[in-house]
Amino acid sequence: MDWLASLLTWHNVASLIDILLIWFFIYELIVLIQGTRAVQLFKGILVIIILKIISWYCGLSTVSWVMDQVINWGVIAIVVIFQPEIRRGLEHIGRGSFFTRNRTENEAEEHMITQIDQAIQYMSKRRIGALITIEMGTGLEEYIETGIPMDADVTSALLINTFIPNTPLHDGAVIIKDGRIAVAAAYLPLSDSKLIPKELGTRHRAAVGISEVTDALTIVISEETGEVSFTKDNELLRGMTRDNYLKFMRANLYRSESQPVSNLLTRFLLLLRGKGGRHEK
Repeated sequence: MDWLASLLTWHNVASLIDILLIWFFIYELIVLIQGTRAVQLFKGILVIIILKIISWYCGLSTVSWVMDQVINWGVIAIVVIFQPEIRRGLEHIGRGSFFTRNRTENEAEEHMITQIDQAIQYMSKRRIGALITIEMGTGLEEYIETGIPMDADVTSALLINTFIPNTPLHDGAVIIKDGRIAVAAAYLPLSDSKLIPKELGTRHRAAVGISEVTDALTIVISEETGEVSFTKDNELLRGMTRDNYLKFMRANLYRSESQPVSNLLTRFLLLLRGKGGRHEK
């Protein structure tokens, strides 16, 4: 066991902790910028770094000098451009949510589910058509940009008023991001799937379409029948009863009360790999 004792030196342990902290920082950075405009900016930074390495290796002194100037002044530019993401990251640290997802967050999710449930019950009984998409792991920024900004708390009254027929915001989707209504009247991609029943209209095709390209949870209320349907992971669930859709929403929106650091590797791999989906036949 001498070899084991020689490995468990403070220097080796400190090096391991150092590597784990860097990995953890990179992982959280990816989570924070996912689905934001920072992703494209981050890709641009990678291109600059690659050009710098190539120019240095190939002896392209002029290109290397230009890249040096871009990198030197880019630090200031990054602080300005990434200001929203930096602020969000610092708030994330301040909430202490790196290591645990506590009961308070689930209380916020339950409040949102309750408000959505009240809106569903009201609109379904009166056959008011609605399309509500909740952002999950995959960012919905490109679809949020097509809507009308709201940045409002999720309340049943606001959701109901948004979808009242012949009002400016009723046509399109409401997108909920980070527990708040981000936009209304947003455009979602329409699905071309042959598996969608022909009696279903544009709202259902939009709901299936967004589930084909993201992991968002989408709620559809039919204005013809008042039927409540859900889509997620390329699956269409029709005719959901109140008990069934409440269980479905809680199963997908609730966060576990404790997520130890040991689970971060699994989450990171899932983030990179993405998820496949299927249609309900």
